[in-house]
Amino acid sequence: MKPLPVLMAVLLTCAPLRGAWAVDPVRMADLQQQARYEVLIHELRCVQCEDNSLADSDAWIATDVRRQIREMLAAGKSDSQIKGYLVSRYSEFILFRPAYSWRNAWLWSLPVVLLLVGTVIAVRIIRQRAALVDNEDEADPLHS
Repeated sequence: MKPLPVLMAVLLTCAPLRGAWAVDPVRMADLQQQARYEVLIHELRCVQCEDNSLADSDAWIATDVRRQIREMLAAGKSDSQIKGYLVSRYSEFILFRPAYSWRNAWLWSLPVVLLLVGTVIAVRIIRQRAALVDNEDEADPLHS
């Protein structure tokens, strides 16, 4: 028996169960709220896992934050109110895409500044080495 058909049969048999693999299987009654909820939990970071969204994390704090988001959506809060509350509680770290502000401007401009500094240093080193080679040629009487 070939392994590929057996593997395909197992996968097709388990395909209806893929909803059970989800971290957060809770569904809201209102489809619009469910859509907003899905967007929010993918835009917000788990404060414990750091690189996972709330949707991908199974940490207890992510479960708690998802519950809070569901409650705030049910209470009629807007997305910006929910994000504002979570930022006030967990700082801007919870946002995967923090807003540009003067407080974090240095963070956004740091790569450009480092690139400019690196370019200036590289140019100075190249010029100094070129000057050394020129001075060696002038000082060497055998190559004259």
